[in-house]
Amino acid sequence: MLYHELVRVYQDLDSTTKRLEKTAILADFLGKVGDEEPELLSVVTLLCMGRIFPTWSEEELGIGAKLLMKAISMAVGVSPEDVENQMRETGDVGLAAEELYQKKSQVTLFSRPITIEKVYQNLMKMATISGNRAQFKKIDFLMELLSSASPTEAKYLTRTVLEELRVGVGEGTIRDAISQAFKIPQEVTERAHMLTNDMGLVAEVARMQGEEGLRKLTLKPGKPVKPMLAQLSPGIKTSVEEMGWAICETKYDGIRVQIHRHGEKIDVFTRRLENVSEALPEIADYVEKSLPHEDFIVEGEIIASRDGKPISFQYMLQRVRRKYDVEQMISKVPLTLYLFDVLYYKRPVLDEPLKKRRKILESIVKPYPGKLELSRQVKVTPEEIEMATDLFEASITGGHEGIMIKDPHAPYMPGIRGKKMLKLKAEPETLDLVVVGGTYGKGKRAHLIGSYLMALQDENGQLLTLAYAATGLDDQTLLELSEMVEPLIISKKGREVKIEPSVVLEIAFSEIVESPESETGYSLRFPVVKRIRSDRGLDEIDTLERIQSIFKNSQKS
Repeated sequence: MLYHELVRVYQDLDSTTKRLEKTAILADFLGKVGDEEPELLSVVTLLCMGRIFPTWSEEELGIGAKLLMKAISMAVGVSPEDVENQMRETGDVGLAAEELYQKKSQVTLFSRPITIEKVYQNLMKMATISGNRAQFKKIDFLMELLSSASPTEAKYLTRTVLEELRVGVGEGTIRDAISQAFKIPQEVTERAHMLTNDMGLVAEVARMQGEEGLRKLTLKPGKPVKPMLAQLSPGIKTSVEEMGWAICETKYDGIRVQIHRHGEKIDVFTRRLENVSEALPEIADYVEKSLPHEDFIVEGEIIASRDGKPISFQYMLQRVRRKYDVEQMISKVPLTLYLFDVLYYKRPVLDEPLKKRRKILESIVKPYPGKLELSRQVKVTPEEIEMATDLFEASITGGHEGIMIKDPHAPYMPGIRGKKMLKLKAEPETLDLVVVGGTYGKGKRAHLIGSYLMALQDENGQLLTLAYAATGLDDQTLLELSEMVEPLIISKKGREVKIEPSVVLEIAFSEIVESPESETGYSLRFPVVKRIRSDRGLDEIDTLERIQSIFKNSQKS
């Protein structure tokens, strides 16, 4: 199947903002691929999402914007500076490539149509190259594609290399398209994806084995799944009464992790499904000592502590990011792991109610004081609300964020945010938003970006600007943030910059207000940057639906 057929699909998706239309376009194409080249279905499904690998995969192309611009310059016969200037002008590497190809002075004499299979093969080869002269070899494989590409193919090829497809397709749209294409009930497709976190596999099994095959897909240690998410609690009393009774536990302010044992291997994954085992070798040691040598998936929170008290979240991020001198950091930033759930022990247990999962967890964990412990919790009935209040106050006094209020009858629901798991913090609720632009400061801060344009995502994963945030940053954090975003600047105009969406910030605010000037229709009063959220990815930022919900609830009070 030729790559330009996939490119036509990208163009059709880009031409509409309506989710139902996008779903229909994808369903038709996936059905066609399933009929004509079913062996390509998994690949095509991922490519339709702008991905090359499943979200949990450790594989990566290792090609940044600079290397990509060099390859484009070689393909069209201009300098890398010309490519960079074009990119600044358009604000998008794909549009820059397309326009440069249309002006192309260097004509390829022996170009031949590119197939989807060839695109995928070359991308996979790039991911496996390492060592001496790796960048030159990667460029060779990339040039083999770019030298035969049409302007429109080059647009989407370059975006795919950076995994920034920009056609407004998220996991929900792909999931619905698979259901539609292969006549599978939506809830079956959704559950299969929840348990495997691999949309390509889901599409392939749906085509080959139908509903029965999808129902057989389940958790496998070694492949992480998205964490179950919490909503904001309206208050302890209300939440407990709605649940009948509740399990309340301390909410720790650290890095949420999913720990897998498969055979003799222990892997530690973040909530972004990144494998950070090498950065946190002592965690594997704690797990080795405290849990059985059986296959399992457990979930918990790692906090950095000193003298028994939690220390800044930023220290925790330093540990997770660390690639060198890990041993030195172990003594500088000691860690404690608090386990609070189990998803798999010898078999999947996520469908069991929380109260049973907790019993399983307690039966398999041998606490390692100060290193690996079970989360602190109490069982609370509507008549014993003070037990939850006492835990909340004790948690805050202990330097933690607050408490979680969990429905004891609820199964574990990967990637789902609902009323079965609630959070109550001492501080007002915050938003996780991505930086998409900024403005340089004045005076002594003229060389630093002092105000950041923040965005959230809609149901299709499209980014919509919400508000600028300029306060809350001390000089050190401001410098660190500026250094993070400088390489991501796409274009500059005066003091204003456009930034490639990548850096997530936690933003506090006093109120959400309606604003016709914002792309979301809302804005924030007195937004304050609380911290850089390196543990959050672009797909985890807050949504327009959540903003609307918070605003609606604020109007009732």
